[in-house]
Amino acid sequence: MNMTQNFETGLMWFRRDLRVQDNTALHLALSQCARVHCVFVFDQAILAPLPRADRRVEFIRESLVELDAALRQLSGKAGAGLIVRHAVASNEIPRLAAALQVQAVFAARDYEPQALARDEAVRQTLAQAGCGFFTCKDQVIFEGRDILTQSGTPYGVFTPYKNNWLKRVAPEDLAQHNSAPLALRLSERPPEFQRPVPSLGDLGFEPTNLTSLKIPTGEHGGQALFEAFFEHMDDYHATRDFPALKGPSCLGVHLRFGTVSIRQLVRIALQRQVAGSAGAAVWLSELVWRDFYFAILANFPQVARQAFKPEYDAISWEQGPHADALFAAWCEGRTGYPLVDAAMAQINQTGYMHNRLRMVAGSFLVKDLGLDWRRGERYFAEKLNDFDLSANNGGWQWVASSGCDAQPYFRIFNPVNQSEKFDPQGKFIRRYLPQLAGLSDKAIHAPWATKPLELQMAGVVLGQNYPHPVVAHDEARAKTLQRYAVVKKSMPDTR
Repeated sequence: MNMTQNFETGLMWFRRDLRVQDNTALHLALSQCARVHCVFVFDQAILAPLPRADRRVEFIRESLVELDAALRQLSGKAGAGLIVRHAVASNEIPRLAAALQVQAVFAARDYEPQALARDEAVRQTLAQAGCGFFTCKDQVIFEGRDILTQSGTPYGVFTPYKNNWLKRVAPEDLAQHNSAPLALRLSERPPEFQRPVPSLGDLGFEPTNLTSLKIPTGEHGGQALFEAFFEHMDDYHATRDFPALKGPSCLGVHLRFGTVSIRQLVRIALQRQVAGSAGAAVWLSELVWRDFYFAILANFPQVARQAFKPEYDAISWEQGPHADALFAAWCEGRTGYPLVDAAMAQINQTGYMHNRLRMVAGSFLVKDLGLDWRRGERYFAEKLNDFDLSANNGGWQWVASSGCDAQPYFRIFNPVNQSEKFDPQGKFIRRYLPQLAGLSDKAIHAPWATKPLELQMAGVVLGQNYPHPVVAHDEARAKTLQRYAVVKKSMPDTR
């Protein structure tokens, strides 16, 4: 589509791109239309199964307040801003398009199966009314089949994908889309739509601890976080695996809801990498992993339901009341392994889990407790502020060894070794398990192996204020190797 004005009135549908800066769909809508209305729909189809206190809903709501004000400021019109609806989006967008008499609806592409089905339904309904529906790429650098092997097939291994990604990325892929010169095309809202962003109560939700956690929201919050991370980006490779250190960017939730531009992040990371920053190079790899998992979901949509490697669906997982009890202990941080329990306390209390701990806790669920990775995937989907189907599924299949480029089946994290290596002084454990704070740096990783006198001196009573281990790691590891024998074939244990 060329960039000349094609429509009198258009509707920009914000979804996972809650910002005005470098927003491809907003820029496209303004380029194509003489007047543009902007809408966000709190989709009842998505909200219905969520817990009534959900940080993500509160994050979106607070970010929309800023977006609404930013659109008014950008346009210079007091009556402009965001139309916010609470309805089933597949019904509301066509209804709103008709009410506003628009000829086209614009949105950034979404790649999850439920979103694809929703968008197709919207497209068909709009087409019946003679209204166009145009989508564009915004939340990734490369999508779908943009990056393919020499034989024209999607990649299933990360490193060659990354190498091709780095070879392919060009300035035009990272170009900024500036809507300011076209901002006068932002339209005043009809009087009946000039309402403030609904409150959480209006949506049927309750306040969370988002504010007390000091999680910044909106475009300004995302920029502030990125600027803070930039100060220590060069050290990322050395700090990222230690949960007690200020290593990660903590931009996951902002990437999830598009309050930061992926193009801006990649552009700066590439610049720092070229300048010789090892930290920036490793962080850039993490951003490429994000594109990779989006591509896996797009090209192999079955991963949302089953193993990427089908033979891994033959594994027999633990089931029944005992398995349910183990799962509950994992969810509630009662496994008796301090690093795992501290990780689960972190996600339960904050909606965030450090990336190293996602691997450790995930491996423990699958390979120590023998539980289906899909149970953990669903739990993280409910709890993570930055939940993204593609990355969450990819991460869980990685620890289960069933995914693309996954860890070998025989690689089984030892939770005590991981704790001693990545939280050597127990700082992270003490933060989330204060009942263990009195233990020495050595004892805190395995309280059950600690002498009774030290436990007594530290006020730790196993079985009372801290649990005994729910499994013995060595025994669990042996069971896991037997469990995975159905897919083992002739692969040697090369550890």
